[in-house]
Amino acid sequence: MLKFNFSQNFYAISLIFAVLIGCTSMDEKEAAIEALDLNVTLDRFDLKFHNASPEVIFELKEKYPYLFPEQFDDHIWIQRQKDSLQLMLQAAVSEKFDDAATLNSTLTHLFKHIAYEFPAFKVPHTIGLINNVDYQSKTIYADSLLLVSLDTYLGASNPLYEGIPSYVRQQMDERYLPAHVAEKIAETIVSPPQERSLLAAMLYHGKIFYLKKLFLPHTSDAILHGFTEEQEQWALGNETYIWQYFVENQILFDPNPALQDRFIAPAPFSKFYLEIDNESPGGIGRWLGAQMVMSFIEKNNPKSLNAWIELPAQTLFNQSNYKPKR
Repeated sequence: MLKFNFSQNFYAISLIFAVLIGCTSMDEKEAAIEALDLNVTLDRFDLKFHNASPEVIFELKEKYPYLFPEQFDDHIWIQRQKDSLQLMLQAAVSEKFDDAATLNSTLTHLFKHIAYEFPAFKVPHTIGLINNVDYQSKTIYADSLLLVSLDTYLGASNPLYEGIPSYVRQQMDERYLPAHVAEKIAETIVSPPQERSLLAAMLYHGKIFYLKKLFLPHTSDAILHGFTEEQEQWALGNETYIWQYFVENQILFDPNPALQDRFIAPAPFSKFYLEIDNESPGGIGRWLGAQMVMSFIEKNNPKSLNAWIELPAQTLFNQSNYKPKR
């Protein structure tokens, strides 16, 4: 004979109800975000410049003065239009981004999420251009302007990227582009740390990660971290050991800038000076900082960003009560 366990069934029903409420709430939020009257159309400066006659240079200089430094004469720009490398890059970009509809949709989705969280956000004039594969400046954001170097998003295996370190090429792919844009905008929201400790740098990047996750809720953590899925799984699987290393070596509160080179800066791998180095992704300190920030959010459930985004590193760390989950 079956017996009805009221307490267990009540708990199960309550849990299902809470999940359904949460899903409904998230669906309503996404619906409100998608309903925002906002659309992005990438301004293809690259096509206007490289597929035009030299006479167009003068018109472009008037419309885009910030793209034509005054120290360069007009003949430099005319020569650039005919440069073999530039033409090769333009051909590759035109093939890759022949139809910018997907990119327009992706950027619109991103900007809608930012505008929902920050109503004062001004959608920037977004310009696509070619910038000699300058992978250190793939995206540039300045208030009302966003520059996207399309020639740095042709795909990690593109032969034009031969000679570029593999850990750099890894993110020279279109799927990382929205995360790069989100990061540039997040950097204008989160104040740089006043402290010089490794922990302060870790939590600064952890806050940046949280905003990226907020702005791109359907993007994987691996992409948001700039990792491959394999690198993300390595970090998750070694979280306890990473944390133990930082604690046992007493480096969290150390202001030595060399530590940021080892664990924060972009690199082919993080530098524990152990056998695991070659298996680790670069910037593991940023990843660990993100785990701390997410722990803080879970433990404290702050009602608004203003309530915590500027918290000092020590305060946020203490309130996160962070412990590795694995």
